[in-house]
Amino acid sequence: MRFLGYLVLFALIGYGLWPYYSLYRLDAAINQQETVQLATLVDLPAIRANYKRRVAGGVEGMFPSEDPNSALSWIRQNLERLGDAALDQAITLTWVQNLLREAVTRTTGQSPPYLLAGVDFAFFESYDRFLIRIGELGRGATHVRLSLVGKEWKVTDIIP
Repeated sequence: MRFLGYLVLFALIGYGLWPYYSLYRLDAAINQQETVQLATLVDLPAIRANYKRRVAGGVEGMFPSEDPNSALSWIRQNLERLGDAALDQAITLTWVQNLLREAVTRTTGQSPPYLLAGVDFAFFESYDRFLIRIGELGRGATHVRLSLVGKEWKVTDIIP
């Protein structure tokens, strides 16, 4: 029975350390010239979906869809369509790499940027989501959300 208790304890400790290991791998990946290593740590469709959701919320706030046949509704629909296409082209692995590098450089002043030096907070939001804050809260911090995708922790959202 004691052995089973130790096994459960070690499994919990391993699970708790797992996203920190992904953070360590992310640190190494953002300093590479190529984005091959970064590609295994980033879920681009999830990042794009999160940004599209934010853009759609902003467009809906500016152009409410009260009457589907009104000019405002037509403008809102076109802005959403154009915004989706622009986000798909703009949000790339290189964009993710540069955004993380700039956030770390802004926080630490280091060049080359070391992500681990810029992390002010890193902990679980839930069993399958892990939040990393680069920089101090309230001072232009960048938030990076890792989610458990399959058997890997991947970046699924970046909030500058």
